[in-house]
Amino acid sequence: MRIDLATAPGDPERPNEDWLSAATPAAGGGVLVALDGVTPPAGDTGCSHGVPWFTARLGGRLTELSGSRRDMPLARILAESIRATADAHRGACDLSHVRTPQATVVVVRWDGEAVEHLVLSDSVLLLEAPDGAVSAVVDDRLDRIPRAALRTQESADALRNAEGGFFTAAADPAVAARAVTGRTPREAVRSLAVLTDGASRWKDTFGEGDWAQCLAVLRKEGAQGLIGRVRALESDPGRRDRARGKRHDDASAAYAEL
Repeated sequence: MRIDLATAPGDPERPNEDWLSAATPAAGGGVLVALDGVTPPAGDTGCSHGVPWFTARLGGRLTELSGSRRDMPLARILAESIRATADAHRGACDLSHVRTPQATVVVVRWDGEAVEHLVLSDSVLLLEAPDGAVSAVVDDRLDRIPRAALRTQESADALRNAEGGFFTAAADPAVAARAVTGRTPREAVRSLAVLTDGASRWKDTFGEGDWAQCLAVLRKEGAQGLIGRVRALESDPGRRDRARGKRHDDASAAYAEL
C-alpha cells in the first residue's frame, strides 16, 4: 500500500483551513479524511475559535473514529464527530449562527473486503478500477444551484444547510444523513484519491484533463505535483480569469494505491 498526501495554503499569510489525514489501523486497511473549511466573509460568525480550530477538531475526531470503530457506518461517525466538535465550544459560541465554522467532508475507509466512502459538499473522491476506469464520487448539490442565486452573501447564506440548497458539516449532527455514501468491493478498487476544491481546480476550473488523467498526475508526480500544477495555472495571466472567487485557494490532495 502506498499513500501520498500534500496540502498548501492559498495565502502563506493566512492559516490553511483544510484538514488532511491518513491512518493505517493495526487491524489493517486504511483511512483518508479531507476537510475544506469554509472561509467566512468578514464579520461576525458567532464563534471565537475560527475555521482552522474547527477543521482540526472535526478532522481529528473523524480520523480517530474511522480508524478505531469499524462497526460504525461513516455517516454515524460524521454525526458523532460533529456532535463532539460542537460540544467543545457550545458553551462559548453561538452555534446557531449561519456562518458558524463549517467544512466540506470526504472520508474513505478500506479493509480486505470493501471500500466505504462519504462525501459532503464540493470536495471529490476518485476511485480507480483494476481496468483503469476512474469514477468520481461527488455531492453536486452546490453545482445545481444557479450561480445567480449565490451572487450575494445573503442569498448564499439562505441556501446553506437548507432544503433546496447545499449542506456542509457545521454544528448539526443531522447533516450527516445528507452525505453521499457508498460501499465498493475491495477487489474493484485499485487506487483512490481525495481532493478539496482547491486541488480539483486542475480539472474543474482549468480543464487540463479528465479525472483519469488527474489520477495519472497523482500517480506519477504525487499530491504535491498536482498542487504545483494548479498553482502554476492560477498564476498564468492567460488562465487567471478562470479562477472565480479566490485566485489561490487552500488545496489538499491524497492518493492511495491499495
